[in-house]
Amino acid sequence: MTHQHVEIRPGAYADSVALLQVSRDVAATPGVAAAQVAMATELNVEVLQGMGFTLPATSTNDMVVALRLDDESALPAALAAVDSALAAARKDSSGGEVTAPPRTTASALRRAGGDLALVSVPGASALVEAMDALDAGVDVMIFSDNVPVEQELAMKQIARERGLLVMGPDCGTAVVGGVGLGFANTVAPGRVGIVAASGTGCQQVLALLDAAGVGVAAALGVGGRDLSAAIGGISTRTALDRLDADPSVEHVVVVSKPPAAEVAASVEKYAADLGTPVRFALLGAGQPDLTTQTEALLGDLGVAVPEWPVWGTPAVPDGGSALRGLFVGGTLCDEAMLLAAAELGGIRSNIPLSPDLELDASLVSDGHVMIDFGDDGLTRGRAHPMIDPTLRLEHLAKVAADPATAVILMDVVLGHGAQDDPAAELAPAIAAARAVREVPVVVACVGTSTDPQGLARQAEALAAAGAEVHLSNAAATRRAISLVNGAAR
Repeated sequence: MTHQHVEIRPGAYADSVALLQVSRDVAATPGVAAAQVAMATELNVEVLQGMGFTLPATSTNDMVVALRLDDESALPAALAAVDSALAAARKDSSGGEVTAPPRTTASALRRAGGDLALVSVPGASALVEAMDALDAGVDVMIFSDNVPVEQELAMKQIARERGLLVMGPDCGTAVVGGVGLGFANTVAPGRVGIVAASGTGCQQVLALLDAAGVGVAAALGVGGRDLSAAIGGISTRTALDRLDADPSVEHVVVVSKPPAAEVAASVEKYAADLGTPVRFALLGAGQPDLTTQTEALLGDLGVAVPEWPVWGTPAVPDGGSALRGLFVGGTLCDEAMLLAAAELGGIRSNIPLSPDLELDASLVSDGHVMIDFGDDGLTRGRAHPMIDPTLRLEHLAKVAADPATAVILMDVVLGHGAQDDPAAELAPAIAAARAVREVPVVVACVGTSTDPQGLARQAEALAAAGAEVHLSNAAATRRAISLVNGAAR
């Protein structure tokens, strides 16, 4: 009989990233069916209750250890695993004890200095930390999602007035001073500057430029809502100013998921007055895809467009008529939907191109479906799917077994911050899915040869499992569409 154990540890503390790893380590212990070790924030308490745990009264200064065990005999080993994982989280890479971290952003800046603060806390708390950094006179990158839009607007207006840059909220990718932040690819320094209102869109451009032998001076993420009507491109303008003032930057490209048309037009007019040429890669109906715009940028630079690599042999559809997309990158999902909708018609999604195509909470529907597992609605209380693929792998098995599925389209995004070896879990899942049905699986593997995971090694592992793998998301999508159309004939 399963056994539930909930333990409150008053005054214990570790940051959310460390506790995520602790939870994963403990969950892998034999006899542990589920494990969640977390600070007792309001959100975490909701998540724990949603998982079926019954909690006593807590405060935000408490750490909660919640375990679901196959039976009570597994408890001693599970608690030992918790203590071991927490002890490991307190060690640095040399095995020494980590110095107690500063408890505020301002105190961290006083201790370490610097001109950029990276904020990664629950969205409800991001405003306080970001304002603390802005008051200290430094730029801010806000990794946190679920930050209210009115708070984003207030922060960016203040930053603009002070000549500072707010990157984000929900800014997952940046390259600043040669250092990758968040989910960033390893690229050589070079003459291109990127302003990105899209994390995975930025990574797609980084990967393609790297494959073409072109380096990047900086990639400044500005958050996915910056080019919305509510924000008005405030940080995009500041980022353009920064890159225009950098003598190493010869060309700038602005990357975004579908923007507000009036904001895009205003920012394009602003960029036209800068000294550095700016190309816009803004997704939208009838607009060029990211690969096409990157190829145009290569033309601006006088660099020949290479043949984008493909791994694996062509797949053969085995019935079904629906395209099913399972994405970790919101912009890659947007791009795929735009391309597919033009050929196949309406695509249902949790980030739909129009409200009438929105999926309900089940994420299941007849016809063509594309899901962004990195969307805010699916990451509340969970790690991003580029870190924890569990939810996407569950859906992969479901859609593969569905006889209506003609083709499965997926993305794999490499780089610092992402899973150490995504193919180690995805390739067996693809092979298992194809063992049930010979459904074609097409993958866009976005990364570089110098990424920690190794682009070729990941792509070859996925191809060996039966997938067809492309570096370009647009090329992968077009391939998937052609297979659906072939299956429909």
